[in-house]
Amino acid sequence: MQVERLHLPEVVRLTPRRFSDDRGWFSETYNQRAVDEALGSEMRFVQDNHSRSAKGVLRGLHYQLPPHAQGKLVRVLRGAVLDVAVDIRRSSATFGQWVAVELTEENQAQLWIPAGFAHGFLSLADGTEVLYKTTDFWAPAAERSIRWDDPDVALPWPKDVAPRLAPKDAAAPPLASAEVFG
Repeated sequence: MQVERLHLPEVVRLTPRRFSDDRGWFSETYNQRAVDEALGSEMRFVQDNHSRSAKGVLRGLHYQLPPHAQGKLVRVLRGAVLDVAVDIRRSSATFGQWVAVELTEENQAQLWIPAGFAHGFLSLADGTEVLYKTTDFWAPAAERSIRWDDPDVALPWPKDVAPRLAPKDAAAPPLASAEVFG
């Protein structure tokens, strides 16, 4: 597995090896030992989430507050997304900074987004399917979001795709007034 630390070193891109021949290909997409080694600690995933989105659907920016904070390991099964993680830890030197990575069925890259980061993605193709593992269960009372187009965060969303949002995402507060990590 190829491991790449990004601009925010806690956010990591993991790319499994692919073995191809004239019959097709094989890839080990998850290996607990390899992930633990890549992230430098033992991960315990408790839930898998799977979504399907039309082109232009923007999901996020979501997170859960402690004691139900979630780390997420995200990958695309079909299609493509622009996947983003925003540091929402007020005490962090990188508070409000972000990482954006294109995840596609072709590149098979996965993005590790630790607790303390908001997560969202924009579907770049019809029928895009995203699968992600979480380190804690969904807890609606702990769920929060920040505005996808907050000018203080200035995420690099493509200009040629008009986002389609859920009502809760359209009504999310900007980072400056959101309830975030200390």
